[in-house]
Amino acid sequence: MKIVPILILDFGSQYTQLIARKLRESGVYCEVVPYREDIEAIKARKPQGIILSGGPASVYAEDAYKPNDGIWELGLPILGICYGMQLITQHFGGSVVAADHHEYGKAKLNITKKSPIFDGVENDSIVWMSHGDKAESIPAGFEVIADSENSPYAAIANESKNIYAFQYHPEVHHSVLGVTMLKNFAKHICGCESTWNMGGFAKEKIAAIKAQVGTRKVLCGVSGGVDSSVVAAMLNEALPSEQLICVFVDQGLLRKDEAGQVQDMFKMLSIPLITINAQELFLSKLKGITDPEQKRKAIGETFIEVFDAEAKKHTDVSFLAQGTLYTDVIESVSVKGPSKTIKSHHNVGGLPDWMTFELVEPLREIFKDEVRKLGLELGLPRDMIGRHPFPGPGLAIRVMGEVNDEALRLVRESDAIMQEELKSHGYYDKVWQAFTVLLNVSSVGVMGDNRTYDNTVCVRMVESVDGMTATFAHVPHDILEGISRRIINEIDGINRVVYDISSKPPATIEWE
Repeated sequence: MKIVPILILDFGSQYTQLIARKLRESGVYCEVVPYREDIEAIKARKPQGIILSGGPASVYAEDAYKPNDGIWELGLPILGICYGMQLITQHFGGSVVAADHHEYGKAKLNITKKSPIFDGVENDSIVWMSHGDKAESIPAGFEVIADSENSPYAAIANESKNIYAFQYHPEVHHSVLGVTMLKNFAKHICGCESTWNMGGFAKEKIAAIKAQVGTRKVLCGVSGGVDSSVVAAMLNEALPSEQLICVFVDQGLLRKDEAGQVQDMFKMLSIPLITINAQELFLSKLKGITDPEQKRKAIGETFIEVFDAEAKKHTDVSFLAQGTLYTDVIESVSVKGPSKTIKSHHNVGGLPDWMTFELVEPLREIFKDEVRKLGLELGLPRDMIGRHPFPGPGLAIRVMGEVNDEALRLVRESDAIMQEELKSHGYYDKVWQAFTVLLNVSSVGVMGDNRTYDNTVCVRMVESVDGMTATFAHVPHDILEGISRRIINEIDGINRVVYDISSKPPATIEWE
Protein backbone atom coordinates (compact mmCIF):
# COMPACT_ATOMS: atom_id res chain seq x y z
CA MET A 1 0.00 0.00 0.00
CA LYS A 2 1.25 3.48 -0.90
CA ILE A 3 2.74 5.72 1.80
CA VAL A 4 0.40 8.66 2.46
CA PRO A 5 1.82 11.63 4.42
CA ILE A 6 -1.61 12.97 5.40
CA LEU A 7 -4.67 10.74 5.74
CA ILE A 8 -8.10 12.41 5.80
CA LEU A 9 -10.95 10.52 7.46
CA ASP A 10 -14.20 11.46 5.73
CA PHE A 11 -17.23 12.00 7.97
CA GLY A 12 -19.45 13.13 5.12
CA SER A 13 -18.73 16.82 4.56
CA GLN A 14 -19.29 18.02 0.99
CA TYR A 15 -15.98 19.87 1.48
CA THR A 16 -13.83 16.88 2.46
CA GLN A 17 -12.03 16.63 -0.86
CA LEU A 18 -11.25 20.35 -0.73
CA ILE A 19 -8.96 19.57 2.21
CA ALA A 20 -7.07 17.13 0.01
CA ARG A 21 -6.94 19.52 -2.92
CA LYS A 22 -5.59 22.40 -0.82
CA LEU A 23 -2.87 20.20 0.64
CA ARG A 24 -1.94 18.74 -2.74
CA GLU A 25 -1.61 22.28 -4.11
CA SER A 26 0.98 22.73 -1.38
CA GLY A 27 2.86 19.67 -2.63
CA VAL A 28 1.74 17.37 0.20
CA TYR A 29 0.22 14.11 -0.99
CA CYS A 30 -2.88 12.99 0.89
CA GLU A 31 -5.75 10.58 0.53
CA VAL A 32 -9.35 10.52 1.70
CA VAL A 33 -10.63 7.31 3.31
CA PRO A 34 -13.91 6.45 5.07
CA TYR A 35 -14.19 7.48 8.71
CA ARG A 36 -14.56 3.78 9.56
CA GLU A 37 -11.25 2.79 7.92
CA ASP A 38 -9.62 -0.24 9.57
CA ILE A 39 -6.73 0.70 11.84
CA GLU A 40 -4.38 -1.76 10.15
CA ALA A 41 -5.12 -0.17 6.77
CA ILE A 42 -4.34 3.22 8.30
CA LYS A 43 -1.05 1.97 9.72
CA ALA A 44 -0.12 0.40 6.38
CA ARG A 45 -0.19 3.85 4.73
CA LYS A 46 2.35 5.13 7.31
CA PRO A 47 0.76 8.58 7.66
CA GLN A 48 2.58 11.44 9.33
CA GLY A 49 -0.70 13.04 10.36
CA ILE A 50 -4.46 12.55 10.35
CA ILE A 51 -7.24 15.04 9.59
CA LEU A 52 -10.82 14.41 10.73
CA SER A 53 -13.26 16.09 8.33
CA GLY A 54 -16.55 17.81 8.93
CA GLY A 55 -19.85 16.01 8.53
CA PRO A 56 -23.64 16.26 8.78
CA ALA A 57 -24.12 14.18 11.96
CA SER A 58 -23.98 15.01 15.67
CA VAL A 59 -21.34 13.32 17.84
CA TYR A 60 -23.82 12.81 20.67
CA ALA A 61 -26.36 10.99 18.49
CA GLU A 62 -26.89 7.27 19.11
CA ASP A 63 -25.72 6.38 15.60
CA ALA A 64 -22.97 9.01 15.40
CA TYR A 65 -20.06 8.36 13.04
CA LYS A 66 -17.00 7.33 15.03
CA PRO A 67 -13.50 6.42 13.81
CA ASN A 68 -11.60 3.35 14.92
CA ASP A 69 -10.43 4.01 18.49
CA GLY A 70 -6.96 2.94 17.43
CA ILE A 71 -6.28 6.29 15.76
CA TRP A 72 -5.92 7.93 19.18
CA GLU A 73 -3.18 5.47 20.13
CA LEU A 74 -0.96 6.06 17.08
CA GLY A 75 0.73 9.10 18.59
CA LEU A 76 0.27 11.01 15.32
CA PRO A 77 -0.62 14.69 15.01
CA ILE A 78 -4.39 15.06 14.51
CA LEU A 79 -6.41 17.99 13.19
CA GLY A 80 -10.19 17.97 13.64
CA ILE A 81 -12.40 20.22 11.50
CA CYS A 82 -15.96 21.05 12.62
CA TYR A 83 -17.42 17.56 13.27
CA GLY A 84 -13.82 16.42 13.70
CA MET A 85 -13.34 19.01 16.42
CA GLN A 86 -16.44 17.81 18.21
CA LEU A 87 -15.18 14.22 18.04
CA ILE A 88 -11.88 15.27 19.62
CA THR A 89 -13.72 17.25 22.30
CA GLN A 90 -16.00 14.34 23.17
CA HIS A 91 -13.32 11.63 23.02
CA PHE A 92 -11.02 13.41 25.48
CA GLY A 93 -13.76 14.22 28.00
CA GLY A 94 -15.22 17.54 26.89
CA SER A 95 -18.89 18.22 26.21
CA VAL A 96 -20.66 18.83 22.88
CA VAL A 97 -24.25 20.10 22.71
CA ALA A 98 -26.67 21.48 20.14
CA ALA A 99 -26.07 25.19 19.61
CA ASP A 100 -28.85 27.67 20.40
CA HIS A 101 -28.70 28.68 16.76
CA HIS A 102 -26.84 27.35 13.74
CA GLU A 103 -23.81 29.38 12.72
CA TYR A 104 -23.20 29.76 8.99
CA GLY A 105 -21.02 32.31 7.26
CA LYS A 106 -18.00 34.48 7.83
CA ALA A 107 -16.44 35.13 11.24
CA LYS A 108 -13.35 36.97 12.44
CA LEU A 109 -10.81 34.67 14.09
CA ASN A 110 -9.31 36.17 17.24
CA ILE A 111 -6.03 34.36 17.95
CA THR A 112 -5.64 34.14 21.74
CA LYS A 113 -2.40 32.12 21.93
CA LYS A 114 0.62 31.89 19.69
CA SER A 115 0.67 28.49 17.98
CA PRO A 116 2.62 26.91 15.12
CA ILE A 117 -0.65 26.17 13.34
CA PHE A 118 -1.25 29.94 13.08
CA ASP A 119 2.18 30.80 11.74
CA GLY A 120 1.67 33.53 9.14
CA VAL A 121 -2.02 33.97 10.03
CA GLU A 122 -3.08 37.52 10.86
CA ASN A 123 -5.38 38.21 13.77
CA ASP A 124 -9.00 38.87 12.79
CA SER A 125 -8.53 36.77 9.65
CA ILE A 126 -11.87 35.73 8.10
CA VAL A 127 -12.91 32.08 8.51
CA TRP A 128 -16.04 30.20 7.42
CA MET A 129 -18.38 28.74 10.04
CA SER A 130 -20.93 26.02 9.22
CA HIS A 131 -22.19 24.11 12.25
CA GLY A 132 -25.24 23.38 14.36
CA ASP A 133 -23.45 21.88 17.38
CA LYS A 134 -20.81 23.39 19.64
CA ALA A 135 -18.32 22.47 22.32
CA GLU A 136 -19.80 23.37 25.71
CA SER A 137 -16.60 22.54 27.57
CA ILE A 138 -13.17 21.49 26.36
CA PRO A 139 -11.18 18.51 27.68
CA ALA A 140 -8.46 18.64 30.30
CA GLY A 141 -5.06 19.27 28.70
CA PHE A 142 -6.59 21.39 25.90
CA GLU A 143 -6.59 25.15 25.73
CA VAL A 144 -8.28 27.75 23.58
CA ILE A 145 -5.95 29.12 20.91
CA ALA A 146 -8.58 31.20 19.05
CA ASP A 147 -12.12 32.40 19.48
CA SER A 148 -14.68 34.40 17.52
CA GLU A 149 -17.66 36.55 18.37
CA ASN A 150 -20.04 33.56 18.46
CA SER A 151 -17.57 30.73 19.13
CA PRO A 152 -15.59 30.85 22.38
CA TYR A 153 -13.84 27.63 21.27
CA ALA A 154 -13.18 28.47 17.61
CA ALA A 155 -9.82 26.65 17.83
CA ILE A 156 -8.42 24.47 20.61
CA ALA A 157 -5.23 22.47 20.99
CA ASN A 158 -3.33 20.02 23.16
CA GLU A 159 0.09 20.93 21.84
CA SER A 160 1.92 18.34 23.94
CA LYS A 161 -0.02 15.67 22.00
CA ASN A 162 0.01 17.63 18.71
CA ILE A 163 -3.80 17.56 18.55
CA TYR A 164 -5.57 20.58 17.07
CA ALA A 165 -9.21 21.30 16.36
CA PHE A 166 -11.06 24.02 14.43
CA GLN A 167 -14.78 24.78 14.68
CA TYR A 168 -14.56 26.46 11.25
CA HIS A 169 -13.67 25.14 7.78
CA PRO A 170 -10.15 26.22 6.73
CA GLU A 171 -10.47 24.31 3.44
CA VAL A 172 -13.15 26.51 1.84
CA HIS A 173 -12.35 29.57 -0.25
CA HIS A 174 -14.07 31.93 2.21
CA SER A 175 -11.51 31.13 4.94
CA VAL A 176 -8.96 33.66 3.73
CA LEU A 177 -5.85 32.11 5.30
CA GLY A 178 -7.26 28.63 5.77
CA VAL A 179 -4.77 27.12 3.32
CA THR A 180 -1.94 28.56 5.42
CA MET A 181 -3.34 26.78 8.48
CA LEU A 182 -3.58 23.46 6.64
CA LYS A 183 -0.02 23.86 5.31
CA ASN A 184 1.19 24.67 8.82
CA PHE A 185 -0.38 21.48 10.14
CA ALA A 186 1.10 19.34 7.38
CA LYS A 187 4.57 20.88 7.23
CA HIS A 188 5.33 22.37 10.65
CA ILE A 189 3.44 19.96 12.89
CA CYS A 190 3.51 16.71 10.88
CA GLY A 191 6.89 17.33 9.22
CA CYS A 192 5.64 16.61 5.67
CA GLU A 193 7.66 17.70 2.65
CA SER A 194 6.42 19.14 -0.65
CA THR A 195 7.12 16.21 -2.94
CA TRP A 196 3.83 15.76 -4.83
CA ASN A 197 3.12 17.41 -8.20
CA MET A 198 1.31 16.72 -11.46
CA GLY A 199 4.49 15.55 -13.17
CA GLY A 200 4.94 12.85 -10.55
CA PHE A 201 1.24 12.02 -10.66
CA ALA A 202 1.37 11.59 -14.45
CA LYS A 203 4.33 9.19 -14.22
CA GLU A 204 2.64 7.23 -11.43
CA LYS A 205 -0.68 6.89 -13.27
CA ILE A 206 0.94 5.99 -16.58
CA ALA A 207 2.85 3.24 -14.80
CA ALA A 208 -0.39 2.12 -13.12
CA ILE A 209 -2.18 1.97 -16.50
CA LYS A 210 0.61 -0.19 -17.92
CA ALA A 211 0.42 -2.53 -14.93
CA GLN A 212 -3.39 -2.74 -15.02
CA VAL A 213 -3.79 -3.21 -18.77
CA GLY A 214 -0.78 -5.36 -19.63
CA THR A 215 -1.04 -6.53 -23.23
CA ARG A 216 -4.82 -6.23 -23.51
CA LYS A 217 -6.81 -3.48 -25.24
CA VAL A 218 -8.61 -0.42 -23.90
CA LEU A 219 -11.69 1.25 -25.33
CA CYS A 220 -11.55 4.95 -24.48
CA GLY A 221 -14.65 7.07 -24.83
CA VAL A 222 -13.79 10.63 -25.78
CA SER A 223 -16.00 13.72 -25.97
CA GLY A 224 -13.43 16.34 -26.89
CA GLY A 225 -13.68 17.84 -23.40
CA VAL A 226 -10.69 18.34 -21.14
CA ASP A 227 -11.18 15.22 -19.02
CA SER A 228 -11.53 12.61 -21.74
CA SER A 229 -8.78 14.26 -23.82
CA VAL A 230 -6.35 14.03 -20.89
CA VAL A 231 -7.31 10.37 -20.34
CA ALA A 232 -6.70 9.64 -24.03
CA ALA A 233 -3.33 11.38 -23.89
CA MET A 234 -2.33 9.36 -20.80
CA LEU A 235 -3.36 6.10 -22.46
CA ASN A 236 -1.49 7.11 -25.61
CA GLU A 237 1.64 7.64 -23.48
CA ALA A 238 1.19 4.37 -21.61
CA LEU A 239 0.20 1.95 -24.37
CA PRO A 240 1.22 0.97 -27.91
CA SER A 241 -1.21 2.29 -30.54
CA GLU A 242 -2.60 -1.18 -31.26
CA GLN A 243 -3.84 -1.48 -27.65
CA LEU A 244 -5.76 1.82 -27.61
CA ILE A 245 -9.13 2.24 -29.32
CA CYS A 246 -10.46 5.79 -28.94
CA VAL A 247 -14.15 6.11 -29.75
CA PHE A 248 -16.03 9.35 -30.19
CA VAL A 249 -19.81 9.03 -30.02
CA ASP A 250 -21.64 11.89 -31.68
CA GLN A 251 -24.84 11.55 -29.70
CA GLY A 252 -26.44 14.73 -31.05
CA LEU A 253 -26.10 16.48 -27.69
CA LEU A 254 -22.92 18.43 -28.44
CA ARG A 255 -22.30 22.15 -28.80
CA LYS A 256 -22.29 23.79 -32.22
CA ASP A 257 -19.61 22.40 -34.60
CA GLU A 258 -18.14 20.36 -31.75
CA ALA A 259 -18.01 17.03 -33.57
CA GLY A 260 -15.71 18.42 -36.24
CA GLN A 261 -13.55 20.14 -33.65
CA VAL A 262 -13.08 16.87 -31.76
CA GLN A 263 -11.98 15.03 -34.89
CA ASP A 264 -9.54 17.80 -35.84
CA MET A 265 -8.07 17.83 -32.35
CA PHE A 266 -7.31 14.10 -32.30
CA LYS A 267 -5.69 14.35 -35.74
CA MET A 268 -3.44 17.03 -34.31
CA LEU A 269 -2.56 14.75 -31.37
CA SER A 270 -1.89 11.84 -33.78
CA ILE A 271 -4.30 9.62 -31.85
CA PRO A 272 -6.48 7.40 -34.09
CA LEU A 273 -10.18 8.09 -33.53
CA ILE A 274 -13.29 6.08 -34.44
CA THR A 275 -16.38 8.31 -34.83
CA ILE A 276 -19.87 6.83 -34.38
CA ASN A 277 -22.94 8.82 -35.39
CA ALA A 278 -25.60 7.82 -32.86
CA GLN A 279 -27.76 10.93 -32.88
CA GLU A 280 -31.01 9.19 -33.76
CA LEU A 281 -30.45 6.43 -31.21
CA PHE A 282 -29.88 8.82 -28.30
CA LEU A 283 -32.83 11.05 -29.19
CA SER A 284 -35.09 8.01 -29.42
CA LYS A 285 -33.96 6.91 -25.94
CA LEU A 286 -34.71 10.39 -24.56
CA LYS A 287 -38.14 10.69 -26.14
CA GLY A 288 -40.81 11.46 -23.55
CA ILE A 289 -38.33 11.75 -20.64
CA THR A 290 -38.49 14.95 -18.58
CA ASP A 291 -36.99 13.89 -15.24
CA PRO A 292 -33.28 14.88 -15.08
CA GLU A 293 -32.19 11.72 -13.27
CA GLN A 294 -33.90 9.55 -15.87
CA LYS A 295 -32.20 11.55 -18.63
CA ARG A 296 -28.79 10.96 -17.11
CA LYS A 297 -29.41 7.25 -16.67
CA ALA A 298 -30.80 6.82 -20.18
CA ILE A 299 -27.77 8.58 -21.66
CA GLY A 300 -25.32 6.59 -19.54
CA GLU A 301 -26.94 3.27 -20.44
CA THR A 302 -26.99 4.16 -24.14
CA PHE A 303 -23.33 5.15 -24.07
CA ILE A 304 -22.48 1.77 -22.59
CA GLU A 305 -24.54 -0.05 -25.24
CA VAL A 306 -22.79 1.85 -28.05
CA PHE A 307 -19.35 1.20 -26.59
CA ASP A 308 -20.15 -2.47 -26.07
CA ALA A 309 -21.28 -2.81 -29.70
CA GLU A 310 -18.06 -1.15 -30.88
CA ALA A 311 -15.91 -3.31 -28.59
CA LYS A 312 -17.35 -6.46 -30.12
CA LYS A 313 -15.86 -5.39 -33.43
CA HIS A 314 -12.38 -5.71 -31.90
CA THR A 315 -10.59 -8.63 -30.28
CA ASP A 316 -9.33 -8.76 -26.72
CA VAL A 317 -10.88 -5.50 -25.48
CA SER A 318 -10.92 -5.82 -21.71
CA PHE A 319 -11.08 -2.24 -20.43
CA LEU A 320 -13.21 0.87 -20.73
CA ALA A 321 -11.46 4.16 -19.94
CA GLN A 322 -13.43 7.11 -18.57
CA GLY A 323 -12.66 10.68 -17.55
CA THR A 324 -14.39 10.42 -14.19
CA LEU A 325 -13.38 13.15 -11.72
CA TYR A 326 -13.83 13.22 -7.99
CA THR A 327 -16.38 16.03 -8.36
CA ASP A 328 -18.56 13.53 -10.27
CA VAL A 329 -18.06 10.89 -7.61
CA ILE A 330 -18.78 13.01 -4.56
CA GLU A 331 -21.99 14.40 -6.11
CA SER A 332 -23.22 10.97 -7.14
CA VAL A 333 -22.68 8.73 -4.18
CA SER A 334 -20.66 8.61 -0.99
CA VAL A 335 -17.86 6.28 -1.97
CA LYS A 336 -15.67 7.15 0.98
CA GLY A 337 -17.95 8.48 3.67
CA PRO A 338 -21.55 9.25 4.60
CA SER A 339 -22.08 12.35 2.44
CA LYS A 340 -25.47 13.00 0.83
CA THR A 341 -26.19 12.23 -2.84
CA ILE A 342 -26.67 15.44 -4.86
CA LYS A 343 -27.17 14.01 -8.37
CA SER A 344 -25.98 10.98 -10.29
CA HIS A 345 -23.39 11.10 -13.07
CA HIS A 346 -23.51 8.80 -16.07
CA ASN A 347 -19.90 7.66 -15.62
CA VAL A 348 -20.03 6.92 -11.89
CA GLY A 349 -21.09 3.80 -10.09
CA GLY A 350 -19.51 1.01 -12.11
CA LEU A 351 -20.76 -0.92 -15.12
CA PRO A 352 -23.87 -3.05 -15.55
CA ASP A 353 -23.56 -6.72 -14.64
CA TRP A 354 -23.82 -7.85 -18.26
CA MET A 355 -20.64 -6.00 -19.25
CA THR A 356 -17.27 -7.66 -19.00
CA PHE A 357 -15.14 -4.50 -19.11
CA GLU A 358 -12.92 -3.39 -16.27
CA LEU A 359 -12.71 0.34 -15.73
CA VAL A 360 -9.63 2.51 -16.21
CA GLU A 361 -10.24 5.83 -14.44
CA PRO A 362 -6.91 7.62 -13.91
CA LEU A 363 -8.53 10.96 -12.97
CA ARG A 364 -11.02 9.64 -10.42
CA GLU A 365 -9.27 11.20 -7.41
CA ILE A 366 -8.45 14.66 -8.77
CA PHE A 367 -10.30 17.87 -9.50
CA LYS A 368 -10.80 19.87 -12.67
CA ASP A 369 -8.05 22.39 -11.96
CA GLU A 370 -5.61 19.52 -11.38
CA VAL A 371 -6.71 17.88 -14.64
CA ARG A 372 -5.80 21.07 -16.51
CA LYS A 373 -2.33 21.09 -14.95
CA LEU A 374 -1.96 17.41 -15.83
CA GLY A 375 -2.95 18.09 -19.43
CA LEU A 376 -0.27 20.76 -19.78
CA GLU A 377 2.22 18.35 -18.24
CA LEU A 378 1.29 15.83 -20.95
CA GLY A 379 1.81 18.41 -23.68
CA LEU A 380 -1.81 19.07 -24.68
CA PRO A 381 -2.50 22.44 -26.36
CA ARG A 382 -3.30 25.25 -23.95
CA ASP A 383 -6.48 26.28 -25.82
CA MET A 384 -7.83 22.73 -25.45
CA ILE A 385 -6.97 22.60 -21.76
CA GLY A 386 -8.65 25.95 -21.19
CA ARG A 387 -12.05 24.88 -22.55
CA HIS A 388 -14.97 25.29 -20.20
CA PRO A 389 -16.30 22.11 -18.54
CA PHE A 390 -19.02 20.30 -20.47
CA PRO A 391 -21.21 17.65 -18.81
CA GLY A 392 -21.20 14.05 -19.98
CA PRO A 393 -24.94 14.11 -20.76
CA GLY A 394 -24.28 17.16 -22.94
CA LEU A 395 -27.04 19.58 -23.89
CA ALA A 396 -29.71 17.12 -22.67
CA ILE A 397 -29.36 18.52 -19.15
CA ARG A 398 -29.40 22.08 -20.46
CA VAL A 399 -32.90 21.55 -21.83
CA MET A 400 -35.53 21.66 -19.13
CA GLY A 401 -38.08 18.99 -19.95
CA GLU A 402 -38.13 16.72 -23.00
CA VAL A 403 -35.16 16.75 -25.36
CA ASN A 404 -35.95 17.05 -29.07
CA ASP A 405 -34.43 18.53 -32.22
CA GLU A 406 -36.06 21.95 -31.82
CA ALA A 407 -35.07 22.30 -28.17
CA LEU A 408 -31.49 21.32 -29.00
CA ARG A 409 -31.40 23.86 -31.83
CA LEU A 410 -32.41 26.67 -29.50
CA VAL A 411 -29.95 25.85 -26.73
CA ARG A 412 -27.12 25.06 -29.17
CA GLU A 413 -27.47 28.30 -31.16
CA SER A 414 -27.87 30.46 -28.06
CA ASP A 415 -24.82 28.86 -26.46
CA ALA A 416 -22.76 29.52 -29.60
CA ILE A 417 -23.69 33.20 -29.61
CA MET A 418 -22.83 33.55 -25.93
CA GLN A 419 -19.42 31.90 -26.45
CA GLU A 420 -18.67 34.17 -29.42
CA GLU A 421 -19.52 37.27 -27.40
CA LEU A 422 -17.40 36.21 -24.43
CA LYS A 423 -14.40 35.51 -26.63
CA SER A 424 -14.75 38.72 -28.62
CA HIS A 425 -14.71 40.73 -25.36
CA GLY A 426 -11.82 38.74 -23.84
CA TYR A 427 -14.04 37.28 -21.14
CA TYR A 428 -14.03 33.58 -22.00
CA ASP A 429 -10.99 32.84 -19.82
CA LYS A 430 -12.21 35.11 -17.03
CA VAL A 431 -15.13 32.84 -16.13
CA TRP A 432 -14.81 29.20 -15.06
CA GLN A 433 -17.85 28.01 -16.97
CA ALA A 434 -20.52 29.63 -19.14
CA PHE A 435 -23.50 28.13 -20.95
CA THR A 436 -27.15 28.66 -21.79
CA VAL A 437 -30.17 26.71 -20.56
CA LEU A 438 -33.48 26.36 -22.42
CA LEU A 439 -36.14 26.77 -19.75
CA ASN A 440 -39.05 25.59 -21.91
CA VAL A 441 -41.04 28.42 -20.38
CA SER A 442 -42.90 30.65 -22.83
CA SER A 443 -43.63 34.32 -22.21
CA VAL A 444 -45.23 37.19 -24.06
CA GLY A 445 -43.02 39.45 -26.11
CA VAL A 446 -43.32 42.04 -28.83
CA MET A 447 -41.27 42.17 -32.03
CA GLY A 448 -42.12 45.05 -34.32
CA ASP A 449 -45.89 45.34 -34.16
CA ASN A 450 -46.40 41.64 -33.50
CA ARG A 451 -47.11 39.78 -30.29
CA THR A 452 -44.87 36.76 -29.64
CA TYR A 453 -45.20 33.89 -27.22
CA ASP A 454 -41.80 32.21 -27.31
CA ASN A 455 -39.15 30.48 -25.26
CA THR A 456 -36.91 31.82 -22.50
CA VAL A 457 -33.18 31.13 -22.38
CA CYS A 458 -31.13 31.45 -19.20
CA VAL A 459 -27.47 32.48 -19.35
CA ARG A 460 -25.36 30.84 -16.63
CA MET A 461 -21.79 32.02 -15.92
CA VAL A 462 -19.85 31.08 -12.79
CA GLU A 463 -16.51 31.66 -11.14
CA SER A 464 -14.99 28.62 -9.44
CA VAL A 465 -11.78 26.71 -8.85
CA ASP A 466 -12.89 23.09 -8.72
CA GLY A 467 -16.64 23.02 -9.27
CA MET A 468 -17.38 22.13 -5.65
CA THR A 469 -18.36 25.73 -4.86
CA ALA A 470 -19.13 28.56 -7.28
CA THR A 471 -20.38 32.12 -7.42
CA PHE A 472 -22.12 33.77 -10.35
CA ALA A 473 -19.75 35.77 -12.55
CA HIS A 474 -20.01 39.55 -12.37
CA VAL A 475 -19.85 40.06 -16.12
CA PRO A 476 -20.20 43.66 -17.35
CA HIS A 477 -23.77 44.57 -18.24
CA ASP A 478 -22.87 45.66 -21.76
CA ILE A 479 -21.59 42.14 -22.52
CA LEU A 480 -24.75 40.58 -21.10
CA GLU A 481 -26.84 43.05 -23.06
CA GLY A 482 -25.04 42.15 -26.29
CA ILE A 483 -25.55 38.44 -25.66
CA SER A 484 -29.26 38.96 -25.00
CA ARG A 485 -29.77 41.16 -28.02
CA ARG A 486 -28.08 38.76 -30.41
CA ILE A 487 -29.88 35.67 -29.07
CA ILE A 488 -33.30 37.29 -29.39
CA ASN A 489 -32.61 38.88 -32.78
CA GLU A 490 -30.84 35.93 -34.43
CA ILE A 491 -32.71 32.88 -33.13
CA ASP A 492 -36.34 32.31 -34.07
CA GLY A 493 -38.29 30.97 -31.11
CA ILE A 494 -36.62 32.93 -28.27
CA ASN A 495 -37.94 36.25 -27.04
CA ARG A 496 -36.49 36.52 -23.52
CA VAL A 497 -33.04 36.04 -21.91
CA VAL A 498 -32.44 35.91 -18.15
CA TYR A 499 -29.21 35.72 -16.10
CA ASP A 500 -28.74 33.19 -13.29
CA ILE A 501 -27.27 34.86 -10.18
CA SER A 502 -27.36 31.76 -7.92
CA SER A 503 -24.25 30.45 -6.21
CA LYS A 504 -23.25 26.86 -5.39
CA PRO A 505 -24.34 25.98 -2.78
CA PRO A 506 -27.33 26.15 -2.54
CA ALA A 507 -27.77 25.78 -6.32
CA THR A 508 -25.67 23.46 -8.48
CA ILE A 509 -23.78 24.81 -11.49
CA GLU A 510 -25.75 22.83 -14.07
CA TRP A 511 -29.52 23.14 -13.86
CA GLU A 512 -30.07 19.37 -14.02
